Amino acid sequence: MMVTKPRLLWLQSITCNGNTHSFLNHPDLFSILDHFEIVHHPALEGSYTFNDVIEGIVPCDVLILEGSFTQKGFLKGGVEVSSLIETYANKAQHIISAGTCATFGGIFKQKDPENISGFCFDLEEQTSRYEMYRSKLISLPGCPMHPKWMSYVLLMIANKKKIAIDNLHRPVELYGYTVHTGCTRNEYFEWKIDVKNFGLKEGCLFYENGCQGPYTRGSCNKILWNDTSSKTRVGTPCFGCTEPNYPQESLFRTKTNMGIPAKMPLGVPKRAYLTLTGVTKSFKIKRFTERLMEYDK
Repeated sequence: MMVTKPRLLWLQSITCNGNTHSFLNHPDLFSILDHFEIVHHPALEGSYTFNDVIEGIVPCDVLILEGSFTQKGFLKGGVEVSSLIETYANKAQHIISAGTCATFGGIFKQKDPENISGFCFDLEEQTSRYEMYRSKLISLPGCPMHPKWMSYVLLMIANKKKIAIDNLHRPVELYGYTVHTGCTRNEYFEWKIDVKNFGLKEGCLFYENGCQGPYTRGSCNKILWNDTSSKTRVGTPCFGCTEPNYPQESLFRTKTNMGIPAKMPLGVPKRAYLTLTGVTKSFKIKRFTERLMEYDK
């Protein structure tokens, strides 16, 4: 008996193509896609043309959305992209928002905050489309999303497995902990030993460089980019790109009040943080300070 593959349609709205390029770098891209029939993709060969998509005749089981959403004023082929998306969202069994723009509005929302949003979320708020599509929705925020986040979701769908999600429809397996989890600089964070410059292997990037890792849900330090590294591993602070409020103002600075972060790391009570800070600042760890002194020479 012939097994019918789920039919996958990838549509772009207002986008830089970053999530498409990220996914095309997946080391097992074609073995992942072999589980699906690609009916249309902006960069890959599909069984239907974009004109077919415009005519609304393309079958669709899995709809992947890339880019910020606006109801009016963004056309392709003379047709509002919003109407195309809603046409195929009604057909699809699964809707995946690929990247922060498609999920929350992202960087393009700054251009027109009143009219640009994600498809089902406007920052953290639900859009008018949420109730209609919530049962189908999987959110994969990131700027861009990690290619293996997409492959995880696609393979779960292909194998008809249930995906546990949080209140913003992000898979718990991928976003159930912070970017701070797995960071190789965690000891420096715990002992409040910060580094002032980018690119150094030692020291925490939180206070002096505004690292958003303690506030950001994602698996960048567990599922490494190119199976090799992450921002914090190469000495760059996390930008918080998976969160609804990305991009934040003053990216490279952690706002503090009398040396205490204005916002506590996720899940950490303020009293516990203050207690631990008081204890750790009373100690000096020789092996840490010696390493940092080498960089200051």
